[in-house]
Amino acid sequence: MNELLTSLRLAWHVVARNWIVYRKDFLANISPTLADPALMMTALGFGLSPFIGQIQGLSYAQYLAPGMIATTALFTAFFECSYGFYVRMTFESVFKAMLTTPIGVREVVIGEFLWVFIRAGLMGGGVGLVLLVMGLLPNPWAVFVFPFIAGLLAVPCGAIGLLAAAKVRNINQFQTVYSFIIAPIYFLSGIFFPLADRPILGVIVQISPFYHGVKLLQMCAWGRWTVGEVLTQIVILLAFSLVLGLWASRKIQAKLTT
Repeated sequence: MNELLTSLRLAWHVVARNWIVYRKDFLANISPTLADPALMMTALGFGLSPFIGQIQGLSYAQYLAPGMIATTALFTAFFECSYGFYVRMTFESVFKAMLTTPIGVREVVIGEFLWVFIRAGLMGGGVGLVLLVMGLLPNPWAVFVFPFIAGLLAVPCGAIGLLAAAKVRNINQFQTVYSFIIAPIYFLSGIFFPLADRPILGVIVQISPFYHGVKLLQMCAWGRWTVGEVLTQIVILLAFSLVLGLWASRKIQAKLTT
């Protein structure tokens, strides 16, 4: 127990370091996170709603809205743990310096996961407030759980980013990871269209943690949920977080100690 508390305390220093760097360009860092969903909702949600009509009793803008929070969590976590981690590891030698202190590789990885959980949670909550102001949440009370769900979704998405950072040989190779992993799970996980009438695709996408985060956000935003369904999606996300997190930890351990 004492060892775990010590690791968490040391990992918090990683979070604090990332926050100090992040806040130096705070407005520049948060503006795309908040502006992009608002623009997408304006262009796609409000722009296409008159042509698409209702989906499952919702306007297209309402259908699209929870996916914007999931998108924020996905991109926040993946880019922070892929490009961001790679830059800190390769060009800035941040982790090399950390490893000369009591902070070990385990604390580095835990710190990165804590950081993306907090950052995605705050950004997801901010996007939720924008959607609330725009009147796109059939269940306005969902705005209180959006930060938790966004943070929870960010952990397995961040693990994918760490796995990529441990694998690529140069920074340009992240484009391949984005094109063949991140983009497909983004576009095909039920954000832009329902998967109920596409049974094969609906089964395939369930191997992605992003799908389950989208599902959970949609249930909460639309007020169409049961306790069993919510708990099932949370357990699945936790399972993805555990498996991908341990895998990423082993790969980063090998990367930082060679």
